Order: sequence, then C-alpha cells, then structure tokens
Amino acid sequence: MKNIAVIGAGTMGNGIAHTFAQYGYKVNLIDISEESLKKGIQTITKNLDRMVKREKISEEEKQTTLDNISSFTDLKNGVQNVDLVVEAATENEELKLNIFKQLEEFCDENVILASNTSSISITKIAAATKRADKVIGMHFMNPVPIMKLVEIIRGYNTSDETTKTISTLAEKLNKVPVEANDYPGFVANRILMPMINEAIETLYNGVAGVKEIDTVMKLGMAHPMGPLQLADFIGLDVCLSILEVMHEGFKNPKYAPCPLLVNMVLAGKKGIKTGEGFYDYSENRKAEKVASQFS
Repeated sequence: MKNIAVIGAGTMGNGIAHTFAQYGYKVNLIDISEESLKKGIQTITKNLDRMVKREKISEEEKQTTLDNISSFTDLKNGVQNVDLVVEAATENEELKLNIFKQLEEFCDENVILASNTSSISITKIAAATKRADKVIGMHFMNPVPIMKLVEIIRGYNTSDETTKTISTLAEKLNKVPVEANDYPGFVANRILMPMINEAIETLYNGVAGVKEIDTVMKLGMAHPMGPLQLADFIGLDVCLSILEVMHEGFKNPKYAPCPLLVNMVLAGKKGIKTGEGFYDYSENRKAEKVASQFS
C-alpha cells in the first residue's frame, strides 16, 4: 500500500493523515469543508513543529510529511487511485453508512475500506457495500501520532487477508494492532466509557468535585489524565454518542448516559472543542496546555 485516503479533517482525521504521511505514504485528506481542511493542515503543521522543536524529527522530515498530503473537498476525486480508505468522519451512523455507499461506487473493487469508528458496528457499515470482506475497523487512539494502540475490528464477513493486511500496515506505522470482534464499544470504549460515565455520575450525585475526582484517579490509579478531563479531551458529545450506541446495542441500563452528560451536551458544553466542559478552556493557552500532555 502506498496511497491512502482519509475522510474527515477533524481531530482524528488529521492525526491519521499526519501519521501515514510521516511514514512515507501519500495521503489524500478529504473533507466537505475547505475551512476544516485548512484547520486540519494547520494542526498537522503545528504538531510537526512541536516534534521538530523536541528534536524528534528534522525540518526536512517535517516538510516531506507535509508534501505527502493533498487535500480534497470532493469525495470521488479524493479516493481515485488509492489502496486504502480510512473513514474518520463524525461518529454518526447515518453519515458513515452514506459515505460507505459512495465509496462502494467510487473505489476500485480491490480497495480496502476502513472505519475509525469507536463504537458503530463494522458489520452494519460493511452491509452498505458489496465488499464486506474488505471492510474493517481501524480504530486509532487520540492523539494519533503519539498513541501506540490501533484496535483492529473484524466485521462478521471481514476476511483473514484483510485483517492481516491492516494489522501489518499498523505495524509499519509503528503502532501496536490489537484485534477485537464486532460488538458495541469494541474493547477500548466498552471499558473506558462506563468509567467516564461513572465519574460523571459521581459528580452528579455530589460525592466529590471535578478536580477531586480526577485527582483520585490520577494519584490513586496512576492514570495520566483524570476521567472528567479525558472526557473533555475526547469531546462530551462523542462520549454521549458512544454510550448511546452501547446502551442501544446491549439493552443494558449500566450503559445509560448520566443525565448531567446529556444536559451538558445539549447546552453546548462539549469540552476542549467548545472551550468549556468539566473544565474551562476559554483561553487557547489552557486547551493547548492540556493537549501538550500527550505531545
């Protein structure tokens, strides 16, 4: 594989594009919004500058990485002559199904179609295509250039060949692929999201404050970031979406989102992306300080 298309220029999409490009792959970064593409490239450039400053890469390697990335607002043009498509659009089932229907039409029959979904069924996504054996989950962790794990999720009809190809590709990106079967939340979020939800319930019930809850988990359980701060970093809307998928998928009340989480999302307090969540990020430097913990 040499040519990769990444759909979505947001946090996950630009991180995935950055990683592939840094390891020598030609990347087509696709988003319907020109503004999102510009912001995505700016984020990649900023992260590369940070790596140069810390002497993890050279100025020449930074420029080569940027040169490996091309941007597109048209999906059909962006997926021409690629070997793999990695969809990293918003965690919305209807949107993803629509994208994969279009990919089936626009892509050569041999192209592998991967989704970075953190909870939506790969089997259901694959059913929107005529190549279910070549559809797979490739769930990167945030921030993508730093985090080692990639969850490889097999749909019901995903072939052994596709799974092996994607696992080998992840290793070439200096990642550690871990295979999981296709159940709501897979492994990472099936364990993580109930913990975050319970932390929000603990706050909701008045057991302790935001900083107190996060401090207990950081100092007592050696977590690098407390669950409420992590929820802000992930995006409270994303956390809510994943919990709703698991609640619907398992029909188990233990996955029901805390009312406080629901209300915060409805009020537009979604974490770092909106400037306020469980913490106040109204000043850019505050958000950058949090993000730098993972750089």
